[in-house]
Amino acid sequence: MALKKYRLGCDIGGTFTDFVLLNDETGEIVINKCLTTPKDPSDAVEAGIRQLEERTGRFMPELDEVIHGTTLVINSIIERKGAKTGLITTKGFRDVLELAREIRYAPYDIFAEFPKPLIERRYRLEVDERIRSDGTILNPLDREEARGVVRRLLDMGAESIAVCLINSFENPVHEFLLKEIILEEAPDISVSLSYEVLPQIREYERTSTTVTNAYVKPLTGKYLSKLSGRLSSIGFGGKLFIMLSSGGITSVETASEFPVRIIESGPTAAVISGQYFGKLFNIQEIFCFDMGGTTAKSCLIQRGVASVVPTFEVGRVQRFMKGSGLTIQVPVVDLMEIGAGGGSIAKMSRMGTLQVGPESSGADPGPICYARGGVEPCVTDADLLLGYLDENYFLGGEMKLDKQAAQKGIEEKIAKPLGVPFIQAVWGIHDLINETMAGAAKTHIAEKGGNPKVVTVIAFGGAGPVHAYGLTKKLGAPRFIVPPNAGVGSALGFFTAPRAFDLLRSHKVALHEADFNEIEKIFKDLEKEGARTLEQAGSAQEIRFERSLDMRFVGQGSETNVPIEPKPFTEYSRDEIRGLFDEIYKKLYGRTYPDSPVEFINFKVRALLPVRLLTLPKLSNKTHDLSGAIKATRMAYSGIAKDFIPFTVYDRYKLFPGAQFQGPAIIEERESTVVVGEDASVRVDDYGFLWVDMEV
Repeated sequence: MALKKYRLGCDIGGTFTDFVLLNDETGEIVINKCLTTPKDPSDAVEAGIRQLEERTGRFMPELDEVIHGTTLVINSIIERKGAKTGLITTKGFRDVLELAREIRYAPYDIFAEFPKPLIERRYRLEVDERIRSDGTILNPLDREEARGVVRRLLDMGAESIAVCLINSFENPVHEFLLKEIILEEAPDISVSLSYEVLPQIREYERTSTTVTNAYVKPLTGKYLSKLSGRLSSIGFGGKLFIMLSSGGITSVETASEFPVRIIESGPTAAVISGQYFGKLFNIQEIFCFDMGGTTAKSCLIQRGVASVVPTFEVGRVQRFMKGSGLTIQVPVVDLMEIGAGGGSIAKMSRMGTLQVGPESSGADPGPICYARGGVEPCVTDADLLLGYLDENYFLGGEMKLDKQAAQKGIEEKIAKPLGVPFIQAVWGIHDLINETMAGAAKTHIAEKGGNPKVVTVIAFGGAGPVHAYGLTKKLGAPRFIVPPNAGVGSALGFFTAPRAFDLLRSHKVALHEADFNEIEKIFKDLEKEGARTLEQAGSAQEIRFERSLDMRFVGQGSETNVPIEPKPFTEYSRDEIRGLFDEIYKKLYGRTYPDSPVEFINFKVRALLPVRLLTLPKLSNKTHDLSGAIKATRMAYSGIAKDFIPFTVYDRYKLFPGAQFQGPAIIEERESTVVVGEDASVRVDDYGFLWVDMEV
């Protein structure tokens, strides 16, 4: 039997699919990048693995794990390509999805659109049942009436059914009865119960999350089953894990059952990488910046931890306007996403000014220079014409870029319509996308109480290192870092993510009335459920649990999360719990209210397995001759000189620990290119990280 010494990270993005092969024995890392195949993402997965084997030799029999991140779920929601889904809810709650929180996201816009629910009204049916807020049954569910409702949905062609009954988070008996009836009538249909997906208070969020889970569940199940089969067909006999939106990884079975948990699966991984590097170098504030072909994702990491928020939105009508999307209540890393990538399309706006993004050319057809049928000028076209990219060394020379076509496209579609010189149009595209990202970044950092002038920017993605210098300069930050293999940084992040799963149960009760034995039972039940979920991953390692409480003052509309020790809850006194709440509340808001009563809302558990540590390999290049790393000198555009000037081009693979040089410089590696202006200097550390210090 072959020794399982390899792990493979695979991240499917909007434009490229990234691969990182890790040898756990030696720490050696081999990477690959190929174009995403939107019609069937598993095509790109198989093709990329075969390319890796051509370069490294046969490794599939020795592959222990494949860790996978995908945008499949979020894309199917945005493009409305999920299953035909039905909803069964309590009488009187049929229109919760449309009523939502009854808040206008743009109060002064009388034409403001709202997202269409994933389920049309005719597919939302009611049953006459009612459970009180304390879990007691007010109106029992009639089994025959329920069966009739289920049959109506099946006759209408429902492929998946969501069940969300009022107050079922306190007592799920009617939801379980409905599930039993549904499976009696249609044993193979997909079912999502709110008690299993999100047993949490707040009716709209619970319904929206359960419906979203049901909508994407058949598609996700088919895709993950197909992916598992294709991996098996090329010799993989190990375990397949999926990245969660919360920053952990989980089994295929769990991801198939709760696909709503993997909506932000891919973008999260780069943040986990940034978090790992922040701890490695003891950097207090990192601004993680991941720019790919379609979007730019970023996150402020403070004191080595990326914050996780309990809710987010997808499918926004106004893409970057809060409140215009479908609310999903699952733990997710607090990411900011803007429509800025290498494939972002440049055009003349209705106001006669230059506009870049948020529309993207994606992987198919891609920017004009890809020569795959794209006709709209994009950011990558501008980067090529500014001299930042080498048309003969894109993806290490595997993909030849068409410079003449890019030039013609920008001339005809941007320069002439705007009436500006050609080079001004090209530089405008590059500079405007940097300005857009910097503006959004400043807002995100300020919202988290950070200061853009002290953060260290860390750049990931194929386009991130090209734009990191411009972004850092506009932020006023002192430096940016580009890790080795930055172009596949998300896939690398999979190896630093914990195997973890977050669970939650709502139970509203005042602190002075709470039965601590009952609360301990809730925690124990959550821990048992978490252990079962992690055991599906096929690991018998010791499971660790983290506990926390969502508490608030009685009458308040939002909660404060209070972490607690994982000891029996009965060992706490009421005064201790109140003291913990007051301490955190005062830290957040400057004061607390000792005389006001507080209440429990949610009880949370995170189940974790020990992290398989990633040991970064140190550079083996012992030479100290910097001239050996110089590839050429290339004329590229300087934003300071407002003209083309000579940039020294370096081969990143020939740089050595301790190497230092001044910009203007371009550092090339196979998957990405780093651009450094003349007012910045570069140094290389033992691991091959590029530390670029800015003149402030």
